[in-house]
Formats: sequence, C-alpha cells, structure tokens
Amino acid sequence: MSPSTAPRSFTVREVASHCTKDSCWVLLGTRVYDVTAFLRMHPGGEALILGRSGKDVGLEMEGPPHRHSENARRWMEQYYIGELLDTNSGTDEPQGLRERRKGNDQTEGERAAQKTTDDKTKEEDEDSPFNLFSSVDLDKDLVDWQKPLAWQVGHLGEKYDEWVHQPVDRPIRLFGNPLLEAGTKTSWYWVPVVWLPIVFYFSWHCYTTLAKGTTRIPLTSDFSFTVHKYFFPLLFLMGWFLWSFMEYCIHRFVFHMKPPAHNYYLITIHFLLHGQHHKSPFDGARLVFPPGLASVVVGSFYMILHYTLPDILAVCVFVGGLCGYVVYDMIHYYLHYGSPKRGSYMYGLKAYHVKHHFKHQRAGFGITSTFWDHPFQTVIPDEKF
Repeated sequence: MSPSTAPRSFTVREVASHCTKDSCWVLLGTRVYDVTAFLRMHPGGEALILGRSGKDVGLEMEGPPHRHSENARRWMEQYYIGELLDTNSGTDEPQGLRERRKGNDQTEGERAAQKTTDDKTKEEDEDSPFNLFSSVDLDKDLVDWQKPLAWQVGHLGEKYDEWVHQPVDRPIRLFGNPLLEAGTKTSWYWVPVVWLPIVFYFSWHCYTTLAKGTTRIPLTSDFSFTVHKYFFPLLFLMGWFLWSFMEYCIHRFVFHMKPPAHNYYLITIHFLLHGQHHKSPFDGARLVFPPGLASVVVGSFYMILHYTLPDILAVCVFVGGLCGYVVYDMIHYYLHYGSPKRGSYMYGLKAYHVKHHFKHQRAGFGITSTFWDHPFQTVIPDEKF
C-alpha cells in the first residue's frame, strides 16, 4: 500500500467474514491483514491461521509457544490492507477521522505541542529495531525493484548483509535479458525429469556389473577380494551419506559466506547463488538448482570419486550421491510450499528451515536432515510451532 494512499476501514463483522482458504484476514491490534497468500507458506500449517481468522493474532505473535522474529513481523506488513473501525464509540466513523476532527478543536499551542511530541515519537520509532516498516523503507531506498537486481546489489556494500536477510514476498528479476533471466528459473519437476533417468541407468549398470562377479579390489599385492552385487546398496547409501555432508558444506560455507562489503563482485556472486533465495524465499521458480548449474556440482562430485575409488565403486557411490541430491532439491521445494502433517518429520523440518530463513540465518544449514548441524554446533534452538 502506497504511503500516500489512505488506508481502508473495515468493521469487525466484515473482517470476521473472511475466514476461508480463498480469503483469510486477521487483525493485529486495529490493523487488518489479508494473509490468504501466506496460508500455504506458514510453517505451522494453514489450519493454525484459519483457526484465528478474523481475530487478533497479537498474543500468538508474542508467544508462547514462541515469539515471532522481527523478520516475520516485517513480512506480515506486506499483507496490510487497512484499519479496523473503532467500535467503542458506537459509530462506524473511522477512528483516524475522529482523531483528526478532535484535533481541529485544539488550540494552536496544543497542536504545536502535540506536533513536537509526534515528531519525537516518529524519530524514536524509525530508530527502533522493532519498526515494522523498516524492511519496506530499506527496499525502496536501496534497490529499484523495477530494474534487474543482479547489477544493483553489489553497490549496497556494508548494507547488503542486512538487506538480503530481510525477506519479502515478491518475485525477483535478476537480469534484463529475457534469455539470461529464463536460464535462472527452473520448475521443480525438471530435477527428477533430468536426473532420475541417470540415477536409474547407472544403478542398473552398477548392479549388473557387480553381478558378474569379476570386480575385485586389491588390498595387497598378494590378496584381493571380490565385490559382489550385494554390496551395491551399501555403496549407494555411502554415496547418499557423502552427499548429505556436501549439502551441508555447500550451504554453510559457500551459500552463506559473508562477502566483503567492499567487493562488488563477491556480493553479486553471493546474491546470484543464494542471496536472492533469502531475499525472496517463496519465489517458486528459484527453489531448485537449474540443471546447468547442478551439473557443475554433480560433475565435480563424480571426478573426486573417480580419482579416489576404483572405477565401478566410484560409480556406485556417485549414483547414490546423485539420488541424494535429487531428494535434497525435492525436499527443499516441499519445505517452502508443502503442507506436512503436524507432528511429522517433514513438519519439524519445515519449521526448522523457516526459522533458518527468518531468524537464524547463521545456523540450521541442514535441509534434508539436521544431522550435520549437531557435530558442527549450528543447531537452531528447538521451538514449537
């Protein structure tokens, strides 16, 4: 809503009537929010919001069971649509209008004193870390959303880290060139379409090769042992386990590197790799790796295995890791857009990942599991949603 546009006013009955999946409104004090678009994104599930539709969610925002982060509060402001009519006066006249009318009855001295107080309060609010509108102002001041962002973010300098970790619910355009822009977007189904046939083919190839009983691994110059086909599941799972470690390391040390404030190019690279996902975490076209970019990671994984393990063993471990990658990308998409059953493993994982986006950006790097967060001490504190 534009600052120059006067907010609409709604009655309590009107707000309460919007209580379905197609139109869900909530209150925060006298402020009215249309959170329909947020229902499927909510980590606690859409039922929690629908159960509070038409009501004040102030207590839920403060907790228990948990206090919502400042990023969550800023995020909510994107759905602000107007103000609640003041029902205490016995009239449908908006509260703001009555206050302005009351102000006309004040003396000049009273109005001057009131203006001084209001200005001071405004300055304090702007400096406050609890200012709900700071992310909106920050976006307007630092970037032009009407232009491609790829070439803008490098100029943010020391403000980049704060800006990129204040998420917004809006699509991002990275490049002006249509073909280049299209190359940065990928629908989720392309991941299984491109990679699963490769997983199936190499799984079959590995199993049938081992089934011949001719694969032997030398331990010494005089002794070697045969690798039977029954070893394939173990080698496959080993590859999957290795991928989970790569997943953690890439997410933590590459995607969450903190680029130097003075380095335009590193900031731009960080934004293209992962920063844009944290700025707009529900951009559905950028939740999985484009096959071209993924092939670089997949190819590197294969080359490392090829030079460290005998040929067929390397392929067995590789195909397990590749399958782990496919599952990783599918789970990541589901954590953003799925609605897992409350109490399930995926429900806890979704809540964990959302906290990574909105509050704990320097922790919670596991996607498919939280396993590696424990030995590296990056576990997000447990909170119930």
